[in-house]
Amino acid sequence: MSRMVMIGITLLLAAGLVHGKDQPTAPNGIRLFPDYLEWKVVAPSYREDRGQIRVITGNETAMAALRRGTRPLPDGSVLAKVAWKARKHPSFPVATEPGEFVQVEFMVKESKKYRDTGGWGFARFVGNELKPYGSDAGFASECFACHTPMADNDYLFTRIVTTP
Repeated sequence: MSRMVMIGITLLLAAGLVHGKDQPTAPNGIRLFPDYLEWKVVAPSYREDRGQIRVITGNETAMAALRRGTRPLPDGSVLAKVAWKARKHPSFPVATEPGEFVQVEFMVKESKKYRDTGGWGFARFVGNELKPYGSDAGFASECFACHTPMADNDYLFTRIVTTP
């Protein structure tokens, strides 16, 4: 596990945000998954329009299905997308690295519960405070609208990366 990930986990633990009633909850009832930084990496990504470096992680259910190439992913699959502002390394400006933490987003597969959004529930927690995004559960339609072009891939932009 990278030093950056360990620092993130340590900060969350110190803030008391990963256990108990203080755990952030999105307006649609999806709670922050406290162990998302311990999940396996699905893939890194870069969102050019936002200038963000992102790392997508998946729980065991999602990872097993992704490795098999299963679509749609089974219920119980959860993906997390952790985003940081991209910044140039101060001593080596040709390198881009994660800067300030932006947010963590979750996609939770429950095909019956979230049938109106392709079987996926969405949640976003913003900033170091992990403030839940959205004023009501309707925020998920905003998330789903972005994922709609990927309907033929279970609404997923990301594919699992492979290495030799």
